[in-house]
Amino acid sequence: MSSSLLSSLSHCCQRRCFSFVLQHGPKGSRFLSAKASEVHHVTTDLPKPRLDYRAISESIVYKSHNAFNRKAPLPIGALQSVVHHYDEQKRLSSQLGLKRHARSNLGEKMRKIKDSIEKQAVLEEAKLLKVEITDLEQKLVAVEDILLGFALQIPNDTHPDVPIGPEEAGVVISTHGSDPIAASDNRDHMDVGRALGILDFEAGATITGSSWYYLLGEAALLEMALTNYALSIALKHGFRFVTTPDVVRADIALRCGFQPRDQNADPPVSQMYHIASSNPSHPELVLSGTAEIPLGGMFANQIFTEQVLPLKVVGLGRSFRAEAGARGADTRGLYRVHQFSKLELFVVCSEDASEQAMEELRSVQTEIFEGLNFPFRVLDMPTEELGASAYRKYDMEAWMPGRGSWGEISSTSNCTDYQARRLHIRYRRSSGTPRHTPPSSSPASTHTLKPFWHGTSSIIQWT
Repeated sequence: MSSSLLSSLSHCCQRRCFSFVLQHGPKGSRFLSAKASEVHHVTTDLPKPRLDYRAISESIVYKSHNAFNRKAPLPIGALQSVVHHYDEQKRLSSQLGLKRHARSNLGEKMRKIKDSIEKQAVLEEAKLLKVEITDLEQKLVAVEDILLGFALQIPNDTHPDVPIGPEEAGVVISTHGSDPIAASDNRDHMDVGRALGILDFEAGATITGSSWYYLLGEAALLEMALTNYALSIALKHGFRFVTTPDVVRADIALRCGFQPRDQNADPPVSQMYHIASSNPSHPELVLSGTAEIPLGGMFANQIFTEQVLPLKVVGLGRSFRAEAGARGADTRGLYRVHQFSKLELFVVCSEDASEQAMEELRSVQTEIFEGLNFPFRVLDMPTEELGASAYRKYDMEAWMPGRGSWGEISSTSNCTDYQARRLHIRYRRSSGTPRHTPPSSSPASTHTLKPFWHGTSSIIQWT
């Protein structure tokens, strides 16, 4: 039954901004601090995602094949539209720069002119320049909005070792624990839970609806014990404990790669629970589908020094999933529900430490599950299972005799700079190291910033 109560999700990614900094504390542990010299707050409102249009334009053949292999819902012509609008953006930006430079020169000229007639002529020229600059600014904003809209639909790149294909193409990396016991209907977790009086699906259905439940007595205590057990191992490995908000802005969820509403479905369906507001000016709020979202948001729109990396936190939060679609025998009971508790490991590091961080997360996960002494395996997941944000993903599956099959209990993903660029998570490189070259439309003040590569791993998802 414990394996049925275990179910999880995980991710490993990368980022570029933060407001808290990890430092070495006693016994080598890391703590979050707020030293002004190590972290720079930018603003409370997130600017538009800052994507690498040049990289997209220079690799549209790869991007096209990659989207096809991942079965990403990329609109026809989206990549070509990115190239076209990126060229247009550069053209308009160049014209705008020249016009602004001309305006600056006119200002200098005005300060030196003494003749009133000549000064009036320069003023008229300045007025015309102002109109032209305003027109170019409006056109540039419109082009940038279209460019961003197309580019946001492009999935992350894929690690070259990732298997190509559907879920069945996953490759088993390792197996752990004792040999799986024979499948048996007598071990069905719903029947066992009801017999022991520790699960109540009927009351959950009455109070809320299908796929809601109560954990009673030993089941509720087991959830707390498993959470504390996994947390203790995470703390041992230098992660700092964080409890996260369960309500997030829909925009933050979208920037993390989660679709609050699936517009590609027919009809469109909601993937998250939306909180109604009587004030239309308030930002749209949703119940978080994973602690990964508020953990990523905790670091959004901030700048860190390279010396404080990596940043490692372990978050505990409630996860809410609308889970639209029909339910079958493989998703009955606790295996797929609308609400569950989840413990999430989250690492933010530099790009050259990304893969090492992912392997560390996998090692911590393995240690947790080996301590529980049940059979499980680790798989390198194929392209069609990566979603939008993952560059590579490992799934951990436990043998569930009541279901007669393996079932996912955890996963780890490396998302490179996919979320970092969308959340504006950045770090400032040490002097003498290569500088990041931002898109031409980016402000010059960010030239010394590099993207974060962040890793998250939902180790335990109690369902």
